Amino acid sequence: MFYELIKPAFFLLDPEQAHDLAIGWMEKTGRCRVTRDIAKSIYYLEDPLLAQTLWGLRFSNPVGMAAGFDKNARAMPGLTALGFGFIEIGTVTPRAQPGNPKPRIFRLPADRAVINRMGFPNEGAEVVAARMAALGKQTVPIGINLGKNKDTALEDAAADYVAALEKLFPYGDYCVINVSSPNTPGLRLLQGADYLGALMAEVQAANRRLATQHHRTPLPCLLKIAPDLAQEDLEAIAHLALGPDIDGLIATNTTLSRNGLSQPSDEAGGLSGAPLRVRSTDIIRILYRITGKDVPIIGVGGIANGQDAYDKLRAGASLVQLYTSFIYEGPAVARKVKAELLELLRREGVRNVGEVIGSSG
Repeated sequence: MFYELIKPAFFLLDPEQAHDLAIGWMEKTGRCRVTRDIAKSIYYLEDPLLAQTLWGLRFSNPVGMAAGFDKNARAMPGLTALGFGFIEIGTVTPRAQPGNPKPRIFRLPADRAVINRMGFPNEGAEVVAARMAALGKQTVPIGINLGKNKDTALEDAAADYVAALEKLFPYGDYCVINVSSPNTPGLRLLQGADYLGALMAEVQAANRRLATQHHRTPLPCLLKIAPDLAQEDLEAIAHLALGPDIDGLIATNTTLSRNGLSQPSDEAGGLSGAPLRVRSTDIIRILYRITGKDVPIIGVGGIANGQDAYDKLRAGASLVQLYTSFIYEGPAVARKVKAELLELLRREGVRNVGEVIGSSG
């Protein structure tokens, strides 16, 4: 109710300014035990029905915060207090970069959507690693979303992913190779056969080396893909994921399509939110038909309620993420999704959320 009262004023602000204020609020909430406990008393909701273990990691619930919100790992404790079951920070590049010129975020309230052309603005892997070290181990799994710098040539992209991984390896529970943002020129070409297999093999070789160096197991290494791929490309990626170098898939990133918008927009960038919901779910279903439960999928795109999450789980996702609905629904969105999802699961009479994964065929 409080967020609904302040949202009109919040939406008068420039979207990026509003985002920065939200990050600041979450950072302050996370710093203090009292404010964390207050947030938990309002927003926390856990149930054994929602818990799973994937890649050897325990997820107390399947609802995570997607990459893009907490680019520089400032808000992890605050987001945990809101009840997210896991958090993905980034995208982080090896060197700091400012991203694309502003303005670069645009709300589309009529469609509960956002267009962004951020271009991976971040403080760089070394600064983010130092912040994560200072914050210490979190109580939920933390994913590290990795990207290449804008001025790095495609043929040198693997070196960028490895350089970022080397800095951040000790502080993550899984890593994500982001080759699907539409806002870094040429990046999506890395999803093609000419690059992807070799890229993932090089990253995994570094992952194993770092695991030995730090006396721990390699990080689960996931691949985040675009929603704009043709079916044959999706199927090729799914078959590649059955090999040794991809531990999971994230479907999907933002889309260049403007299908489903009630009001056309000329703004360049990736579209997220409600218009992406059906397409991302369809892609999850395509991937799952090939990979089954051998390659866990994180479903993201248009999740705003329990039914949206349930649809993605039934299509084949093991976990889900949201971000755009956080803008429109506010800090209670994770609790809302979980409560509605629990109601649906109990109606089905299942003993654990894992039983519904892929059940829609």
